[in-house]
Amino acid sequence: MAESIMLNNAKDFAVEIVLICRKVKENKAESVLVNQLLRSGTSIGANIHESKYAQSKADFISKMQIALKECYETEYWLELLYKSHCLEENDYKKLANSCGSIRRMLISSINTVKSNN
Repeated sequence: MAESIMLNNAKDFAVEIVLICRKVKENKAESVLVNQLLRSGTSIGANIHESKYAQSKADFISKMQIALKECYETEYWLELLYKSHCLEENDYKKLANSCGSIRRMLISSINTVKSNN
């Protein structure tokens, strides 16, 4: 159940990332940074989705940790785009909050699975 909520949040977040990247690209902002954000921001949900079909507990943890790393990377690109004035404050805050929420769920899920030995 919790993973379903996390996956749904990650999918919604990925859609928001796609939309904001499209918007930023239209404003002729740094395409390299936007592409990095697009890759990492959409990869979070892909890895969570893939973890549902993990072959083992270790495989599940590995996929969730990759999603967590992508979360941290996404936060970096969001901050960089915001600080370089390519991303509006409202958009930045909304996306950073969503990403932080997903990150906390990932950490909780990873810790729960690790502690259930």
